[in-house]
Amino acid sequence: MSEIIVKRIYDKDLPDGYRILIDRVWPRGMSKVRAQLDLWAKNIAPTPELRKWFSHDPEKFPEFKEKYINELNENPDTAEFLKTIEDALKSQDVLLLYGSKEQKYNNAAVMIDYLNKKIAK
Repeated sequence: MSEIIVKRIYDKDLPDGYRILIDRVWPRGMSKVRAQLDLWAKNIAPTPELRKWFSHDPEKFPEFKEKYINELNENPDTAEFLKTIEDALKSQDVLLLYGSKEQKYNNAAVMIDYLNKKIAK
């Protein structure tokens, strides 16, 4: 059965799957060839204002999570994003890729929880 996997885009030996960058900003030093993306979902990433406010501060993470989920719920692109993931999962794993050095307190951590609640198993 296919699954959703969260990985840092800079990791070596990423597993096979449908590759989605879920950051609004392109990762520094990463070429488009090396990234091998199927989708750059910058429209569902946190808004620049929210991203700058959060600044990967662990103290702000609970509030960031709440605000980002509200953004996702209000974003007209979210429904299409969810459908894309559901379609991809029918045949392969989905890799949610992010660029942050912070591996615990980031938008990918919020996104995987959000997707696990929204996508039918």
